[in-house]
This record gives sequence, structure tokens and C-alpha cells, in this order.
Amino acid sequence: MNNRLYKYYPEDFGELKVDVLHMDLTFDIYDDRTNVKSILRVRTKDEPIEKLELNCRDLEIRAVSCFQSEVSYRYRKDDAILEISFRDLIPPNTEIAVITDTVCRPTKNILEGLYYDETPAGAPPQQITQCQQWGFQRIVPCIDDMTAKCTYRTTIIADSRYTNLITNGDVAVERHTVKPGRDKIVYDNSVTPMATYLFFLGVGTYATFRREFEYPDGSTFMLELLVPPDSDARAAEKALDILHDCVMWVYVFTGPEQYDEDRLAIRQLMWDLVRRREKLKIEAKPRPGQGEDELGGDGQVGKREGQGERAGEGERAGEGQELRKIRDELSRLDRNITPGYRYTGTVYREIGMQNSDFGGMENVGNTTITTNRIMPFPQITDPAFEYMIRVKVHEYYHNQNGSEVTGRSPFEIWLNEAVTVHIEEQYHAFLFGEDYQRLQRVLDLLAPASGTFALDSGAASMPIIPDGFNDPNDLITAVTYVKSPEYVRMVESLTGKDTFVRGLDRYFKKFQHSNASTQDWIEDMEEESGVALKEMSETWLRQTKFPVADVSAEYDKLTGKFTFFLKQHIPAGGKPWEFPFRAALVDERGKDIVEVLERVSGETAEIVIENVGMPSFLSLNRGYSFYGKLVYRASQEELLMQVRKDSDIVGRFTAFYTFVDREKLRLLRVPGSAPSEDFIELYYRLLNDRQLLERAGGQFLTIFESVEDEEFAHHYQALYDVKQKLLKAVAGKYRSSLISAYNFFENASVPRDGSLEETARVIKSRQAKNICLGVLATLDAPDIHALIKQQFETATCTTDRLSAFAAYLNSSAPDKIEVLRAFEAESKKNLIAWEAFLSVIGSNSSVDAVELVREMERSDAFRIEQTNDQRALYGSFARNRKKSLETEEGRVLFAEVLRKLAPVNEYTTVNLLNAFANIDQMEIKYHIPLVKILADLLAELDPQKYPSVYNRIRKLLLGAPAAVEAYGIVQGKIPALQT
Repeated sequence: MNNRLYKYYPEDFGELKVDVLHMDLTFDIYDDRTNVKSILRVRTKDEPIEKLELNCRDLEIRAVSCFQSEVSYRYRKDDAILEISFRDLIPPNTEIAVITDTVCRPTKNILEGLYYDETPAGAPPQQITQCQQWGFQRIVPCIDDMTAKCTYRTTIIADSRYTNLITNGDVAVERHTVKPGRDKIVYDNSVTPMATYLFFLGVGTYATFRREFEYPDGSTFMLELLVPPDSDARAAEKALDILHDCVMWVYVFTGPEQYDEDRLAIRQLMWDLVRRREKLKIEAKPRPGQGEDELGGDGQVGKREGQGERAGEGERAGEGQELRKIRDELSRLDRNITPGYRYTGTVYREIGMQNSDFGGMENVGNTTITTNRIMPFPQITDPAFEYMIRVKVHEYYHNQNGSEVTGRSPFEIWLNEAVTVHIEEQYHAFLFGEDYQRLQRVLDLLAPASGTFALDSGAASMPIIPDGFNDPNDLITAVTYVKSPEYVRMVESLTGKDTFVRGLDRYFKKFQHSNASTQDWIEDMEEESGVALKEMSETWLRQTKFPVADVSAEYDKLTGKFTFFLKQHIPAGGKPWEFPFRAALVDERGKDIVEVLERVSGETAEIVIENVGMPSFLSLNRGYSFYGKLVYRASQEELLMQVRKDSDIVGRFTAFYTFVDREKLRLLRVPGSAPSEDFIELYYRLLNDRQLLERAGGQFLTIFESVEDEEFAHHYQALYDVKQKLLKAVAGKYRSSLISAYNFFENASVPRDGSLEETARVIKSRQAKNICLGVLATLDAPDIHALIKQQFETATCTTDRLSAFAAYLNSSAPDKIEVLRAFEAESKKNLIAWEAFLSVIGSNSSVDAVELVREMERSDAFRIEQTNDQRALYGSFARNRKKSLETEEGRVLFAEVLRKLAPVNEYTTVNLLNAFANIDQMEIKYHIPLVKILADLLAELDPQKYPSVYNRIRKLLLGAPAAVEAYGIVQGKIPALQT
């Protein structure tokens, strides 16, 4: 029995035997196949070679040759290797060119390599690529390695009916017809050597929208947006506005001097002037229809000004005096700052992909973004709108961090992502406010079903740099996208923000157009800061879970000495974490007496503060200074005071979280007890704290279906019931006041203008309004049903409509099924609406929950090969553990879903399996039936065909020894777990 948990380990990624220099590629694309001719130029290193192994997965080999030598070849399909043997030994330091002629065939459900995306009616098949991490070898024989960075010249020949023929680089030969029905275009990608996983190829039918991007010094490049043909022009223009702003923000507000206070005013002035300049340019622009290239629709690539060029003379001659003045001032100001990343291409393009495992993917000049999130469609929800803003700046910044500087192997994916997320969060905070952004991240950490702490403490937990993986997609998790950015944030706290950005700049300059390791990044940060990071980083990057620290405190009134005592709970066989600990002593008015930031290392720590007055409460782990949890036994009085008065928004929320956690635990331990007046009053006061909700949004009032106590932490139905009990108590006492608050926030949710800052304000108010609605919905009374239905029927935004629909679905309203049927029929007509509708169905808490999921998967609109459908329906159902794990009908359905989905999409299936991460912590009655689901699936799966699913199940079962032992007594031992 092979007991390896992973298919790939670090030792599988060594030095390449050749340097990859360049690829000349010709793609002759047809509906059912693509003929690919490749000239791969490589140079041998200091040793001669007699053979060359190319990665080659599921391709048809038609011919292989080499300019410099006769060759023979062998296609080892099981290994996905094309082995080329040279008749003559190739000497050291010799350049050779290997020519291959192959065929690749796209599929609908293998979402890497070349695959079919959603095809518009009457158009030829939409075909796009996804190469992260090893999709390129499904297109062409290659050295599919992150260190195989090279330049490309790519020719595309395809059906003339396609509006767009796209790949990386700048157009070298404009699109032209080569024979009836066939067009050809040639691109050159020689500015930024590119790793294979960043390659993109797309042939499709899109509406193409364009906007010039002009830097403060006047040089320009073109922004392009490729979206479905029937897309609304106003939404597309708004999407380009958002993209423009994020690109400009990266240039103006990041870089090695971004925290220079003396230049901050200059940067803000530049930002304001750019917005004024763009407004004037738009006002001077011809209306759509007046200019042929206004929005673009012909799909012809190449109509733009080159990077580094000034705005055209014709435009300059006709511009107004104010516009000229602004341009001159911007140019002058630009010489006074050291800006952030500057794009190097002539076109930066965003392409909508309807079917993908990922929300977005950078591809050197061609970012793919899930179509449902690429622009502000009328059907987009508020969280999806925020995601759209985040993903645009995230994928753009990858041009520097990931594309120009690339990790050495998949084990460095965390590094490509963590720093990029760090920048993404800065931009989100720039628009929505630091308090809102940081609290949103804390909620991501704490969420019980999908939160990072839940993932990082369960049987599926893996370190930031894992021991191994089965597929690179295994590395695309919350650990990579949440925990690793939190580690980067801790490094920033320890080094200081000024030093941190200078260290980043050092790193980017040193490794530009090359590859970097984790160690390279750490060493550059150490050299710049003088702060030791290696030992700390080794623990954070290699160890699972997170610090849980007990905190106690002591105050000596005679000397004015205050002491914090910390004691970490260390995993068996693990090491203590090092982390920055930020805390404050706060007086009864909420004013800080003193704040400290200390580096904690070792199992225990003492932090002494001299000559201070006695605090009224403690504000611990301010701003969530470290990724972990603190256990501090504050009194109820202290917690209540902190919730109301702490100046740190995270401190206020964590105090609220702790207070509510205690309340839930009391109700769980004494089932007949009632919610306390302290809780009811606190929740009501917070809901009426307008200043708080303006800063933090309605998200501050989040109450999770969870408790920290392990005795009840995985009693999912009981936790849901307790939450409803708490909210119903508030609604019962303050029904009229809640309706008044609801009306207030409804009025506050009306936007005053179309700016992103105003949109952020509206989103926060809308959160508060729907919190009010959710609390009132617990009363399940006819007048509340009427209020919910009124919102559903009159809502002007999707978030309001879905919030009302979810509340109505969980109610006892007599016509809720009629409402559901009508909304289902409406939602089917639009892919974005359908995704949102399915998500509500999968997460609903009604008695019909499981049957409703079954109905939706039987619907003619549900397509199991579409990842949006999978994630929306099956993903939300899996996380709805009170239904999917704790009911018999839910377990039967869940088992069927996993069995059907595993052959279709391993990545989604693995994510669904995370619902089983805490079997041993659940009630004993669930142990055997849940293990049986996994054991049965394990017996059916081919570990070679589905290694990620197979080995994730093994890992989950090995992480549930008590449940597996109970199952073994009744059913017999599980063969796949035996050594």
C-alpha cells in the first residue's frame, strides 16, 4: 500500500538541465481540436545532454525534430512526459531548437489547458486557457516549470467569426484573413520573460470595451475589457473606471516611499488631479456612435497608443486650457515622488471567463476574471461588488509580484499571493476605510464553516508551505490567501511599514524577470530592516494551526507597574510561535493610557509597563496584530465597557464576540434559559450606534453559529437554534425600534453619487438595514412576512432582494413556495442571478432544505460542469452542516454529490470535503455514518485519476481516529488506511 499522502514533494523540484530561452508557437484552432507547432529554444548548461524530457499531458504527437541533431522520441503518457533522445550528444552551453507538431483537444470540465467556456448564441465555440500551474503542458510539449521563464512569439489562426484572438504580448502582425473563413494574428511577448503558468490563449466572441490609461507624466497604454456580447455599456464603462482607479492607485500610493509623510499630500493631490483630468477627458469625448473606436466592438486588437508615448498631438491641440494645466501640474508633481509599479505593456486586458476554478488569474497582460464578477452587473451583490474591486487590483499587481518576480516552485505560490493580497487589502481600505477592511478580515478568520481558523484547526489543515501536494490547486486555499497575508502583515508590524516597503522594493529590483525563493524574500526583508525573521518564519510557514495564548494581567498600585502574562498552547511536537502583540490599557472614557507593541517568542512571555494608572479595561491583540486567538477572562463589566468605548474597532468587536460567545454557551448548557437583558440591551445599543456602523458597517453585528468551547463547537443545529433565540429576544423587546432603524438605514442606503467612496458608504448602510430585517424575521409573524416580501418585491439592488428572499424562505409564510418558484424562473434567465439564487438555496435553514437542493440540481438550468453552479449550490450546502452532516437525508445527498462531482471537478470536490474536517469533535452518533460516506467514496475512487480527492479523504479520516475506530468495530477496517 502506498502511504504517501502527496504526489509531489519539494525534492521533485530541482534545477533545470537547460535554460529555456524562447518559444515560437503557432496555434491553428478549430472547433474540436487545435494543431500546435512549437519551436522551443533552450541552452544546455555546464553538462552535455543526451536527452530532453518535456512535460506533455494528453496530447497527440504528430512529429518531433531538432534543428541541431537527429532525434528519436518516446511518449510516456502515464508520466505525461515526451522523452526526446538526441543522436548526437549536445555539448555544454549550446543552444538548440526542438520542434514539435501536436494536437490538443479542449473539454468542458477539465478547466486547465485549453477548454470550452460559455459560448454566445450563434458564435463558434468559446475557447480559453488556464495554465496555473501545469495547464501549459496540456497545450504544447514544454518544460512546465516556474523557473522556465522565457520570451514568446505566438501566432493564432482561427475562425474569422471570432471577435477576439488573444494571447500574451503586443501585436506584431495585425489580424488579417489568410483564407476564406480563417484569420491570423501574431503577438510578441519579449519585454517580460514569462513562466509557463502565465501563458494565456483565447479565441472568443466578446464585446470589447476600451479606455486609455494616462500616467501623470502623459505616457499611455490601453485598458481593455472583454465581456459577453450583450453586456450593458454603462456597466462596462464603470468596470473600466474601477480598473483605471486601481492601476493609478498602485502607481501613486505604493512603492518604496509610500509612507513618506512629506509626500503624502503630493500623492493625494495627484490622485485628485487625475480624477479631475479623467472627468474632463470624458466630457470632451464623442458620444458612443460618434467615434468608431469609442467602445470597440470589432474585436480588432492593436488600436492603441504605445506605452511611453505622450498623448497624441491632435488631442493636445484640441484640449481645453484646464486640461492642459492639470497635465502640466501632474507632470511636475510626478517628478517629486517615487511611484509604485508601472505597467510595461501596450494593452492590459481583463477577460470574462464564465467557467473556472478560480475567481481570477493573472496571465501577463491578460487577466481572466470570472464573468459574474468582472463588472457591476445589475444582478451583482454587494459582497460580489467588493470582490470585483479586490480582484481587479489583485490581478493587476501580480504583474509585478508573480509575473516579473516569480516564485521558484509551487511551494512559493504563497509568496506570490501573500504580498499581492497585502496590497489588495490596502486598496480596499483606501476605499472602504481601514476599520471596515480589517474587521472584514477578522470575520474571515473567525467564520465557523468557511473561516481560516476553522480550516486551519481541522483535519484538513496544512501549513503555508506544506510538506507536499497532489495538485497545485491544493495550494489555492484560505491558508494561502488569508493566513499567509496575515504572516506578511506580522512581518510588516515587526519591521515597521517604512522599512517593509523598502524591503519589498529591494526584493522586486533584485529578482526582476527572474525567480525567487521564500528564503530570498526573508533575507531581503532582514537585510533592509535588521530584524531577525528566519526562525519566526520557519514556524509560521511550516507549522499548522495557530497560536492560542492565555493572557492574564497584574497591576501594582504602589509602583504603577502593569504586567501582561502570556502562555501559548503549543501543538504536540510543535514549537511556540513568534508574533507581534499589540495591546493597550484604556481608561473608563475609552482613552488609551498607553499602547504597546511587543514581539512575543517562547512558550511564555511577560510584558511590563511602568508608571501607569490602573486601566478600566484591556484592549488586546489590537487590529488583530497576530494570526491567532487570545483567551482572557475579562469580567462582563469590562467586556461591556470595551464594546462601547474601545477606540480600536477590532478590540470592540472581539469583546462583543467574547460576550456573545459566553451568552451562547450559557444557553447551550442550560437549554431552557432565556437570553440575558445585558445581551439584549447591548445588541440594541450597537444597532443604534450610527457612528460605529458608518465606520464598520453592519458586519460588526455578526453573530456566528459557533462557540469557542469544544464541547459544543460542532453541534451545528443547536448553534443555529441558539443564535435564532438570541436575535428573537432582541426582536421581541424592540420590535418597533427595529422597524424604525430599518427605515433609517433604508433611507441611508440611497446613493448620492456614483463614486466608489459613496458606494462603500451605501454598502455599509445596506448591511445594517438587512441586519435589522434578519433580526425581525426571527419573529416569523404575518406583519414581518409582509415587510420582508415588500423588500423582496421593491428592492432596487440584488443584495436587498436576496436578503429578503433568504428570510422569506426560512419563514412560515404560506406563499413562500410560490415566491420561490417565481424567483427561480426569473433567476434562470441570468447566470449571475442563477448563481446567487443557488447559493441561497444551498444555505437555507428551512425544513425543506435538502429537498430544495435536490430540486435545483434536477433543474434544466443547473449544469454540474459549471464551477459557479457547483460552488453556489453544492458549496453552500456542504457548509450548511446542520443539514448536510446532521440529517440523514442531508448525508445521503452529500454522498451522492461527492460521488458525482469527483470525476467532474476535483478542486471543488476537495473544498466540499472540508466540511468533514471535525468529525471527531461532533456528537458520537454522527461518527460512523460520516466515516462511512468517506470510506465508501475512498473504495470507489481511482487514486491515480483523482489523487487530490483520494488523498484528502485519507487525510480527513486519519484526522478522525476516534470515529474511524468506532467505524472499524462495526464495519471493519478501511483498507486504504492500512499500512
